[in-house]
Amino acid sequence: MLINPFDTDERRAFRDTLRNFMDKEIVPNAFEWDEAGHVPWAVHEKFGALGLWGFGIDEKYGGHGFDDPFMRLDASIEISRCGVGGIGAAIGGRGISLDPIQRLANEDIRTQVLPEIIAGRVGSSLAITEPSGGSDVARMKTTAKLDGDHWVLNGSKTYITGGMESDYFVVGARTGGKGLAGISLFFVEAGTPGFSRTPLGKKMGWWASNQATLYFDDMRVPAANLMGQQDYGFLQIVQNFNYERLTLAGIALGMMEAALEDSISWAQQRETFGKPLIKHQVIRHKIADMSSKIDALRSLLWVLCATIESGTMPVAELCKAKVFATKALEFVASEAMQILGGAGYLRGNRVESIYRDVKVIAIGGGSEEIMRDLAVRQMGL
Repeated sequence: MLINPFDTDERRAFRDTLRNFMDKEIVPNAFEWDEAGHVPWAVHEKFGALGLWGFGIDEKYGGHGFDDPFMRLDASIEISRCGVGGIGAAIGGRGISLDPIQRLANEDIRTQVLPEIIAGRVGSSLAITEPSGGSDVARMKTTAKLDGDHWVLNGSKTYITGGMESDYFVVGARTGGKGLAGISLFFVEAGTPGFSRTPLGKKMGWWASNQATLYFDDMRVPAANLMGQQDYGFLQIVQNFNYERLTLAGIALGMMEAALEDSISWAQQRETFGKPLIKHQVIRHKIADMSSKIDALRSLLWVLCATIESGTMPVAELCKAKVFATKALEFVASEAMQILGGAGYLRGNRVESIYRDVKVIAIGGGSEEIMRDLAVRQMGL
């Protein structure tokens, strides 16, 4: 096992607390909740009590008053090790909306909603993706037009994680011309007249993530709910996606660790041709290859966290790390399925669930193709 040279007592304590909580509260129920497509709301509040969403948030809003990329990474790893991606998605979906609310919403909104969201008492979501375009945000069709002291929004969003249960949304809408420099952000409360939502249809994975399609039909929001500068809302939150990429790479790492653990356990118990599966060279080589990719990804993410902590946001490297993570996850999940054989194909085990969730990690938060292109552009090429 590699030793993190950047580890501290505080980080170890946070990691151990979260792992113990996952083992006692989440793992025994994860598959049942995923099959039901719902995580009990009391679980959100328990995660809130652990301080899961307080990083980078001022203490006066219920946050920690400090940030720590290593603790963010550890949280994504430990939660995803349960092997049921929909649990982490349902719980963590609010995370990407918090920084925009703190930086761009007015003080009344910040004071009213941030403590509730961070404590897990209510949910929130970022609503950018539309049915007509995912990664191509510049084609956004949802519109917002000023009418007196209100903005009137029309359009729709989809694949909004946590969207069926969130109370608050940060919504992107076009207020200006074409392109990214014509998009503004608005704070929207569920229940606003003209707001409606429907659940996504049956998904390959992430069953408990309660993802939604949102609809805005002449929905009026107060002018004060405009977040940040008009027409530059999306450009003001692009840095927000760097932590999302780190989180998704951490999720991939946690899934890989779980798949390797279960592969080794199965190979030690299963006997074929007169000896344990683990004693067959072909299986030992698979485990060596799987573990080497885990070591490589873990080391890369530690260095990226240290870079962030030093004050530099390594945008290109985070993009490349997400691609590396998802390609490594694809390999490890496939090899784990081969090692378990038919047993891995049965519902109710981590390898089966992880195998189904590979693609949502590879696509969500910026597809591999988009990440490669952005990385090269950030390299100045």
